[in-house]
Amino acid sequence: MMKRLLIPLLAFVLSGCTTLASQSPTVSQVAYKPLVEVPEPDQGKIVLAVYQFGDLTGQQKPNTNFGEMSKAITQGSVNLLIKALKDAGDGKWFRVVERDSLQSLLQERKLIRTTRQMTQGENAQPLGPMLYAGAYITGGIVGYDSNTLSGGYGHRFLGIGYSAQYRHDTVTVMLRLINVVSGEVELAIMAEKTILSVSAGKDKFKYLDLDTQLLEVEFGGAMNEPVTYAVRKVIEASVVELINAGEVKGLWNYKPEPW
Repeated sequence: MMKRLLIPLLAFVLSGCTTLASQSPTVSQVAYKPLVEVPEPDQGKIVLAVYQFGDLTGQQKPNTNFGEMSKAITQGSVNLLIKALKDAGDGKWFRVVERDSLQSLLQERKLIRTTRQMTQGENAQPLGPMLYAGAYITGGIVGYDSNTLSGGYGHRFLGIGYSAQYRHDTVTVMLRLINVVSGEVELAIMAEKTILSVSAGKDKFKYLDLDTQLLEVEFGGAMNEPVTYAVRKVIEASVVELINAGEVKGLWNYKPEPW
């Protein structure tokens, strides 16, 4: 009897694994919708550079059983910031110049000049100047606080029980907009987001007859908000706040709406 039950169960588990493995990849959209709804700039696209935006928390992945070596948050946050700047206002706000891999860019430009001189000699066409920025953005992920709020509840009645647990983590991002000419910090933006984790389960306990044969069934599940998704969302929110704060300060203006 036990073998008859195990074979269908094993087939169901294997079919579920096959379904998960065959899922096609998806292209991520903007996580914070107001980012694409920002009004257009009145003066055209603004040239910006991004310097030194990374994980400043030093936090390891939280674990109550043993010490983790993995970092709690993504180490590629500068790429998320560049993507948010490029998506701002549906791509109408910023022109982002490459600075994170500047050495590779300069090496490639040197290779182009050398190749042109070898093939064209004195008639080699010079490379045009690189685009420079009047302001740059720096900062980073300055805080990751785990278990800022945790708790749970449960109950059991006539052998049927239910339990649930939850936990809150908080991630904090800091952005600074710096004027290249004067070195003044024009804007400083701080934003934070809560990361929610929830687990729930049910169980049933019942005696089948007077011979103390019993049946106990348990099942449950957990839902953890992806940390990278939360970081991406708070970065996009900080870019929106940066644009709004710059408009209030007069660094740029929104394009007037047509009559």
